[in-house]
Amino acid sequence: MKKIVGAFATAAMLSVSANAALAEKWDMPLAYAATNYHSENAAEFAKCVTDKTGGKLEIVTHPGGSLFGGNDIKRAVMTGQANIGERLISAHANENPIYGVDSIPFLATSFDDSEKLWRAAGDKVQAALDADNLVYVYAVPWPPQGLYAKNEVNSVADLKGVKFRAYNSATARIAELAGMVPVQIEAAELSQALATGVAEAFVSSGSTGYDRKVWEQLKYFYDVQAWLPRNVVFVNKDAWSALEPDAQGAVMDCGQEAAARGLAKAKELTDFYIKGLAENGMTTAAPSDTLKSELQAFGKTMTDEWLAQAGDAGKAVIDAYNQ
Repeated sequence: MKKIVGAFATAAMLSVSANAALAEKWDMPLAYAATNYHSENAAEFAKCVTDKTGGKLEIVTHPGGSLFGGNDIKRAVMTGQANIGERLISAHANENPIYGVDSIPFLATSFDDSEKLWRAAGDKVQAALDADNLVYVYAVPWPPQGLYAKNEVNSVADLKGVKFRAYNSATARIAELAGMVPVQIEAAELSQALATGVAEAFVSSGSTGYDRKVWEQLKYFYDVQAWLPRNVVFVNKDAWSALEPDAQGAVMDCGQEAAARGLAKAKELTDFYIKGLAENGMTTAAPSDTLKSELQAFGKTMTDEWLAQAGDAGKAVIDAYNQ
């Protein structure tokens, strides 16, 4: 009898060991705070994958730049230091202009137009990611981008010489066109940069300002609705190829759910964030006619510049978007 019991125990241990060997854990670096809706959405996506695969693929999120800083996430996933990650894709437009398609100022300024532009650009973005050893899973937009400033801004002249937080090539170019001083600052570093005077103004969504409590340093938010940039979730191609087909299906199914859920949340939170800025003492307003006209002129210049950089692929995207 002891031999029989021992045999069953051994078999059970071997079974547990086999299941443990089959299970895989992926760490998922995120640049934004755990309470940000992108990070919350990613956590739901991770749980969905873990549940759908019966624990065979466990995804663990690491928000707030705790595993890799925002600027390092894409490279970390490309090289296999992390198997999956989320990144503001326009931050890499200097690598490939197609990554900056969602941040061309005043091209797509509403959620509907943003979705239309993303559909037009989707295959080009996925091809660019594929060339970088990455597999596209899903993307979620930020709310429309507004202008945060320490002092009142009625025209571009009021921005001359201001230290301006840049997070991608589009924001850096806006700084240049407006005569501002661009400073590269990731979201996780923004509060300190504002507190120490390293930055005095920036363009971002209401979400960033609300999350970082920028009312402690800045007083004005102008709802210029410049563009709706996207965070993209991608997987290392080698790690992807090593997954069983059912696990790949689970990742993509959960990604589709995350894309729809994230879009709905972005729409829901847009007014909430702006209201929150006002409730905490910021002046929130539409831009003056002069400021709006001047910024739109920057947008026309930057659209032309982007088309020159993106070539035929870029022209195909804009043509499809304008149809």
